[in-house]
Amino acid sequence: LEHFERGRVMLTGVKIFVLDEADRMLDMGFIPDIERIAKLIPFTRQTLFFSATMPPEIQKLADRFLQNPERLEVARRSSTAITVTQRFVAAHGKDYEKRAVLRELIRSQEDLKNAIIFCNRKKDVAELFRSLDRHGFSVGALHGDMDQRSRMAMLANFKDGNIKLLVASDVAARGLDNPDVSHVFNFDVPIHAEDYVHRIGRTGRAGRSGAAFTIVTKRETKFSDAIEKL
Repeated sequence: LEHFERGRVMLTGVKIFVLDEADRMLDMGFIPDIERIAKLIPFTRQTLFFSATMPPEIQKLADRFLQNPERLEVARRSSTAITVTQRFVAAHGKDYEKRAVLRELIRSQEDLKNAIIFCNRKKDVAELFRSLDRHGFSVGALHGDMDQRSRMAMLANFKDGNIKLLVASDVAARGLDNPDVSHVFNFDVPIHAEDYVHRIGRTGRAGRSGAAFTIVTKRETKFSDAIEKL
């Protein structure tokens, strides 16, 4: 939009309009921007939406942008890959107790090559990173406040094997394609059940096997119940 407003790009020749992670893009307040872009490009375009989840309320929003769409599903909607072994692990509510459970889990995985560890809040990403670093783990951090250069450097270090563990907020749950992640740990149970599908989808990719562990405290059981229901 900024390029267009500065007169740097013409959109009259666009033939294909792709919206990736469509559920989150429509859910996070981007609809006015998407509508503006849709009006700037030809009506006769082809529009493609991609997402691992598409809740009914978001589907209604998507229908505003689509004309007689075809639906292609590679798996049942909001389902997890059969290549991923999933486990819930009980823990007491204190953060230091959860951190101890996480360390024990990591150390007990003989086939752990690398792992992404998800937290719900940026503050918790920083705290967990410092804790794992203090305990001698090879670890990095990724969250939404990082500038693009720092984010890309951190991802490159993780992909190249320079760091073994990557503590992240949900910014890493979508659009992060490292096909060879062996494990995912949910330090926090995701508040939205659909986010669980995206998080654990970072492992078990392209036919590989993977493992996902979710640490659940008593106060998080309503979120874990929602995941099981989904």
